[in-house]
Amino acid sequence: MIHLYQNNGYNIVLDVNSGAVHMVDQEAYDVIGALERQNEFHTPETLKAPETAAFLKEELGGRYSEEDLADILEAVTALTEEGRLFTRDVYEDYIDEVKQRKTVVKALCLHIAHDCNLACKYCFAEEGEYHGRRALMSYEVGKKALDFLIANSGKRRNLEVDFFGGEPLMNWQVVKDLVAYGREQEKIHDKHFRFTLTTNGVLLNDEVQEFVNREMDNVVLSLDGRREVNDRMRPFRNGKGSYDLIVPKFQKLAESRNQQKYYIRGTFTRNNLDFSNDVLHFAELGFEQISIEPVVGEDTDPYAIRKEDLPAIFEEYDKLAKIMVDREREGRGFTFFHFMIDLEGGPCVSKRLSGCGSGTEYLAVTPWGDLYPCHQFVGQEEFLMGNVDEGITKPEIADMFRGCSVYSKESCKKCFARFYCSGGCMANSYKFHHTINDTYEVSCEMERKRVECAIMIKAALADMQDGE
Repeated sequence: MIHLYQNNGYNIVLDVNSGAVHMVDQEAYDVIGALERQNEFHTPETLKAPETAAFLKEELGGRYSEEDLADILEAVTALTEEGRLFTRDVYEDYIDEVKQRKTVVKALCLHIAHDCNLACKYCFAEEGEYHGRRALMSYEVGKKALDFLIANSGKRRNLEVDFFGGEPLMNWQVVKDLVAYGREQEKIHDKHFRFTLTTNGVLLNDEVQEFVNREMDNVVLSLDGRREVNDRMRPFRNGKGSYDLIVPKFQKLAESRNQQKYYIRGTFTRNNLDFSNDVLHFAELGFEQISIEPVVGEDTDPYAIRKEDLPAIFEEYDKLAKIMVDREREGRGFTFFHFMIDLEGGPCVSKRLSGCGSGTEYLAVTPWGDLYPCHQFVGQEEFLMGNVDEGITKPEIADMFRGCSVYSKESCKKCFARFYCSGGCMANSYKFHHTINDTYEVSCEMERKRVECAIMIKAALADMQDGE
């Protein structure tokens, strides 16, 4: 499968199955496009066949000379022989191995607080209640969760724990106690915990900052962008905005971490489809690690993104990508999470095929110790997998998630971005289709555009390096 597109003056050809990216001139772009229309799959033999040359002459002979077409076809044939163009999909052969993997848990999302001091209008956690009741995780439950993780992590040494909510700083002492317990267990079991904290910043202070900088591998700072955008969607329960209180704290924390190992993480909605301005607002505030993600809401939610919004969103992503290239040239670059892409290594085969590992490698733990496939399934009883006392009591749920891949979703099979998003979010699929083996098309459309922009940025940066 080949994906061809043009962005910011570049003619880009992506060989989907190999991941190879080619920046080509207009003639080569047209030839490869014609070959893709002729036949979805080519071999060096079919490219060398007389009928292929005849087809190109018929398709493009009015625009390019026979000699030029022959030269380009020869180059395309060489790339195909090298396995960099018109390659076969070999990943499907591995899908049975992926399905048969044993459950080795490497990450937990600890719902340390089912409570929050903000009242965000789009919150899937219902201000921390998660379809249930407000509660704080006890040290005893958290300790059992870490024990469960160690016991089910197999030979994996590096383990990840995200302190999540609600707002985890509302249960700060337990966070500190669990980190201390985890550090003790590292020595006993030859493990290493990578702790993460996701916070809205309301309770952030010098003591928290000092601890976070010493113990947390990453920090996610929740803020939506410009003051008016943030305060419309992320107010306190009394309706007052949170921007003015939080921003100075986040700026101080980001600087104290040398602008590394954190993300300022926002959500854009139908109310701010000009979200590139929120990204740039973050950059002007001094933040260098930025993420702004689309909201996921019901069609009845006034802030939810709809299909008719996609053209405007695509324009914003294109605009942002071009601005990021310009700022990089000026030495004012920043990282935007959704434009991060690895064209040389990338994730392992299982990650390419089945994604985040929810329900198998990654689980969420409620304040009372119940286990769910991920934080977005918490409170949906049909996905209750077990608890920290008994472990996984419904392995069939893990089996269901293990069987979910880009090959179990019809819409993924012909999508050029499938090995970058790995089939998308299973929680979103269930939210809109009541099955994890489907996709949320609005999200898919945005992912495809982000992949295109990310590859273009890579091309532009390569040009910059070549020009030095």
